[in-house]
Amino acid sequence: MSTPESAVRARLSEVLTRRGAEIADRWVQLQEERTGTGSESLVEGEWREEADLLVEAFRACLAGDVPLVRATEHAGLHDAVVDMSMRRARAGAAPTEASLAVFALKEAVLEAVRQESFDTDELYVAVLALNRVLDAAGALCFETFVLGREEIIRRQSRQLLEASTPVVRLWRHVLAVPLIGNLDTARSQVVMENLLEAIQKNGTLVAIIDITGVPTVDTSVAQHLIQTVKAVRLMGAECVVSGVRPAIAQTIVQLGIDLSDILTRATLADALETSMRLTQQEAFRSEPGVAPGWADEVQEGR
Repeated sequence: MSTPESAVRARLSEVLTRRGAEIADRWVQLQEERTGTGSESLVEGEWREEADLLVEAFRACLAGDVPLVRATEHAGLHDAVVDMSMRRARAGAAPTEASLAVFALKEAVLEAVRQESFDTDELYVAVLALNRVLDAAGALCFETFVLGREEIIRRQSRQLLEASTPVVRLWRHVLAVPLIGNLDTARSQVVMENLLEAIQKNGTLVAIIDITGVPTVDTSVAQHLIQTVKAVRLMGAECVVSGVRPAIAQTIVQLGIDLSDILTRATLADALETSMRLTQQEAFRSEPGVAPGWADEVQEGR
């Protein structure tokens, strides 16, 4: 006569209640043996805390009514496995360490079960139940680890983009963004966001985009520059593009790109000089009786 799975689940839950501390200790020991005591994913003390949480979540899952093939739908077990995997991902552990943690828990639980008085039928159902739950947990652990590492990589890439596109204050009301390297869509978005935030924060009147370090300017790069200039103007500031070398000028002309409505200068020094003239004109324009059109006058003097 076969043993009902529900009865075995209840008994396994009872075993985990009585021997939870023993299983947690054994799990920590197995992980240390497999990953080395020098593993940096968890410091001393965190191993045991994590073990207690996961063993308790495992016990609660067995005591609940969630089908074992969908064990990770149990909220407690799901959260415990995700937290364990993400912690290792953030700590820079190898993917195998997260997987070995689940396999080590399976081994620790099976050792405890073998010491109980299960008959043959009960033991078979118990092992099958444990495999279903912990295999599902292992799959979730690996999936979470991969997603966690991808999240970390995206965040680091974003940080690198921001570090490579600093917004520098050159003068009162004058900001500059020195660009070095290729200007793709993702980087252009970061440049625009950082520049617009800095304009709002500093009350900027003129923003200089220096492309001296940009190796080539194609249609895509030009479009990104045009969009940034338009966004800067919507913020009430003027934009000057500097670092237009002869080769870049020829390329822009050959591509038929129209930059006639954008202030351009050959060097950053020239752009700074223009920016200072623009800010002086703005200060003069703000006086009573001064007519608008100050920026147009500066553009006519290019």
